[in-house]
Amino acid sequence: MPRLAANLSTLFTDAPFLDRFERAAKVGFTAVEFQFGYVFEPAEIAARLSGTGLTPALFNMPAGDWEHGDRGLAARPARREEFRTGVGQAIDLALELGCTRLHMLAGVVSPGDDEETLRATYVDNLRYAAQFCATAGIQVLIEPISRESVPGYFLTGLDMAADLIDEAGEDNVFLQYDLYHRRFVGEDLVSPYLKHADRIRHVQVAGWPGRHEPDVGVLDWQAAFAALDAANYAGFVGCEYWPAGKTEDGLGWARPWLGGSE
Repeated sequence: MPRLAANLSTLFTDAPFLDRFERAAKVGFTAVEFQFGYVFEPAEIAARLSGTGLTPALFNMPAGDWEHGDRGLAARPARREEFRTGVGQAIDLALELGCTRLHMLAGVVSPGDDEETLRATYVDNLRYAAQFCATAGIQVLIEPISRESVPGYFLTGLDMAADLIDEAGEDNVFLQYDLYHRRFVGEDLVSPYLKHADRIRHVQVAGWPGRHEPDVGVLDWQAAFAALDAANYAGFVGCEYWPAGKTEDGLGWARPWLGGSE
């Protein structure tokens, strides 16, 4: 049965970030994920985790200047040093929080960029991140993101991601499988998962279209969850969606997997 992780970058956003941990625990989540936590002191986040008993499932490595369009640095040749500095920052935070999985964002590239250079840069950076993370017992996850959602994103397909993992050749690199992005590009949700199940260590869910609760729209999340169970998926399912209203009011779909009383 799926273990749900509240994404604290998208859920409970009517409260300050550090207050969202308690809100998530109160409704029955046992784990959380978030996009970035680097503006806070690691001890502040660690205190919220220990105070609520929540498990840190995943967060992102630094991704550049998000407000100005950056969506990662791994495939950006001119940003190599910035990327590598960010890997160190991510590992430091992960060790402080007891988090064993980090998502490495690829970045947005331009149509005129040389594909071979981009790929070589990405693989080199992936290998660097994986080797550095391995010394800390951390897995590196990579996630294909639809270009319909993030125009120009370098890493778009699961087969491409699997090939890049093979090329990097590191044992601690795995896939992050986002049901929303797979539906965005018109794929069914089950067969791609089954094809790559041995590499998938984290799943995310959001309704399509609109990226609201999974039961808002046409996403067949029930079939996807059944496939996870059938394949004995042991990881977390991150709830990375924007609630249509108050977060707590939209959790009816998740009640079977939440332990809270509200």
